[in-house]
Amino acid sequence: MDTHVLRQHTRESVIRAADAPPGLRSGLRELAAHRELLVNLALREIRVRYKQSVLGVAWALIQPVVMMLVFSIVFGRFARLPSEGIPYPVFSYAALLPWTFFASSVSAAMGSVAGGASLIKKIYFPREVLPLASILTYTVDFAISAAVFGLLLAYYRIGLTVQVLYVVPLLALQVAFMVALSLLLSACNAYYRDVRYALPMAMQVWLYATPVAWSMSMVPERYRVPYAFANPMAAVIDGFRAAVLHGAPPDWTLVAAAGGTTVLTLIVAYRYFTYVERNFADIV
Repeated sequence: MDTHVLRQHTRESVIRAADAPPGLRSGLRELAAHRELLVNLALREIRVRYKQSVLGVAWALIQPVVMMLVFSIVFGRFARLPSEGIPYPVFSYAALLPWTFFASSVSAAMGSVAGGASLIKKIYFPREVLPLASILTYTVDFAISAAVFGLLLAYYRIGLTVQVLYVVPLLALQVAFMVALSLLLSACNAYYRDVRYALPMAMQVWLYATPVAWSMSMVPERYRVPYAFANPMAAVIDGFRAAVLHGAPPDWTLVAAAGGTTVLTLIVAYRYFTYVERNFADIV
């Protein structure tokens, strides 16, 4: 992180720690006041991640492209799963794009508090900055992967319509859910390091329990709303495919169910994070 920024926040640490109550420290106003720190942490993570890497940012698209190829062979050619009339490589990549953003961001954010021990013990800042910086880092990977998706759409001559704008609220819902999980898991991992071992396995199970390799149409209609409530990413991915590949609006009932879960998770995660953050400096 930039030395000037660190010194500036160090000078402010004693004053802010004394003046700011826990609720205010974790509020949007406090985060906005530390936006420079947030950006610098994200930039540092990007530099560290690709330092001494031969392929550099190319790694941002290798994972979704390789998974697309594997899914296309295993599920598209061998298993012949339905792909809603869309070429299977495009069908699977349309889901892998938001899924990879979700899984990578949450996995990185999970260890952000434990990994930021040296910074936590030196200065005061809203601790939420740490998991948020990890999410911000992976928006770069998402943008690169989205550019590749554009080339894939052009190759298969799939045109976009104005309905593609529905991607914006869908991504907003996804990011809100990512923030909720990142706050919750990063706080839990600070206390219980088992989380870092359990999360990769949970993400693998979650991947196949989400309509990434398969279509949401395979879920019986009467189960779709409770399914979206239990798994908000299912509604996001189904809506993403509808908006981008079919030029149609998402199923708003599913989106509403996913939104309800996201709000509940965000409230619980935020309250838990702000409750335990006072002890981070002693346990990380």
